[in-house]
Amino acid sequence: MDSILNDLEKNGTEIVKVEVEVDSSSEKDHAQPSRISKILEKLRYYEDTLDRKLGVEAHSIERKLPEQRNPFYARRSSQLVSVPILTLFAFWVGSCTNLSTFVMGFLGWELGLDLKQNILVIIFGSIAGASVTGWCATMGPPTGLRQVSICRYSLGWYTSKVIAILNVFQQIGWCASAAIAGGQALSAFADNKVGTGLGVVICCVASLVFSLLGLKAVYQLLKYAWVVFVAIFLVVIGETARFGDFASPPSVVGATGSGTALTLFGIMYGAGACCAGYASDYYVEYPVDIPKINVFLLTTLGLCFATWICAIPGAIVASALPNKPEWRSQYDSGIGFLIQEIVYPYAFAKVSLFLLTFTAVGVNGASMYSAGLSVQQAARILGVIPRFIWTLLCFAAIIALSLAGSDQLQVFLQNFLSMLGYYATAVFVCLLIEHYVFRRGSFDNYKLEAWNMPEMLPSGYAGGLAFVCGIVGAVLGMSTTWYTGVAAKLIGDSGGDIGNELCLLFTLAVYIPARFVERKLTGR
Repeated sequence: MDSILNDLEKNGTEIVKVEVEVDSSSEKDHAQPSRISKILEKLRYYEDTLDRKLGVEAHSIERKLPEQRNPFYARRSSQLVSVPILTLFAFWVGSCTNLSTFVMGFLGWELGLDLKQNILVIIFGSIAGASVTGWCATMGPPTGLRQVSICRYSLGWYTSKVIAILNVFQQIGWCASAAIAGGQALSAFADNKVGTGLGVVICCVASLVFSLLGLKAVYQLLKYAWVVFVAIFLVVIGETARFGDFASPPSVVGATGSGTALTLFGIMYGAGACCAGYASDYYVEYPVDIPKINVFLLTTLGLCFATWICAIPGAIVASALPNKPEWRSQYDSGIGFLIQEIVYPYAFAKVSLFLLTFTAVGVNGASMYSAGLSVQQAARILGVIPRFIWTLLCFAAIIALSLAGSDQLQVFLQNFLSMLGYYATAVFVCLLIEHYVFRRGSFDNYKLEAWNMPEMLPSGYAGGLAFVCGIVGAVLGMSTTWYTGVAAKLIGDSGGDIGNELCLLFTLAVYIPARFVERKLTGR
């Protein structure tokens, strides 16, 4: 027990001790360890044992020093064009090529855009969002820190806890949407003999296994699975492209059409930028000297390619629904039944549905892994509890949310994805300005050893104020099915989402002067 407590204290982890009543004679002999301490000791023992045998990454929120990093990742970082380094690309393609992304392609048609507009917004919205995540990912290898811990150097100790909590909500939401789509695919594969609810549970259980085994297991899965996933969606494109309706005009025009395009852009941007709050989590084991441009390009291109290969065929299929009544009837039954209808021959459609079920495992395995890390970084006492405990609790939340929203996947995605970009934008602006303006673009100007010492980190007044102001801007400009901000209402008849744009401007306008003042007053 003492060795565990000493190990935690060396890494800056606060130990909460619980006093229990004991009789005087027992107290005189020696202090009895509390029940909570015994439970924590046993849990950490189990985690350490699993780490030695399976590599489940015990103590995973601690900073990874260069000499402590797993050589598995060093073999995959030498040069941009080598096959090993493409594992980075494969990770993002494999985790983001899924049926949820395919369904995202339907949103433009649902909102009233024509096919050309829909495809253009998908392309450029995803580039903008993926670039945000790609840049944030570059901070992982040089620091060896998870993204929330990096946020402490700009947003401060307490505001970074808010980011951790938002990450958890976001990751649970992503997992739920992927599980719903995977469950629908499994239900169609079984000809409705397996309900969507049971399919959701099966997808979540398979994802749980990989997330518990750690990031290396997820990398190993996606290193090969991405080829299969991409091949299936290429077949979907080949089967459906000729039915795309490029002739029909949009149902919304003028200012209303512009507002609708802005709303879809916000959704696609949010889908790409949402990982900004935890992107570096996946890179802390990579060597310090891996070129930043490699990380940025492979992360950005991986996210973009996955979005395009899934959402664009989704947009094509959506545009064809009015002219293909048999597709429309299956679309109303669920996304899995639609895939079964459009893919030929029937036997191959069945095989594709079964394989597409595993796309939920890719995205959920990575997201559940990061969700556990985010919980641990939300408070020191939570960091004492092993990651696998938090992963199990997140698993339960994902099951509940998936079952509750299994019949409203598109509405869920539209509202969920549009809100993801808001806080990611505020985080990105603070990290970017802190790094290039106040740290002069060098990680030598970060006291990395102080990552878990609040007294040596920025106080967070500037970062917290800028973050709040950014969210205020997002609220003013957001446009969802349940709320439209006052600024968004000014665009057309149904409003247009400019929440990300206002969030960026508000955060930028507040952070720079506030941070100058904070540094002058506190010296940190």
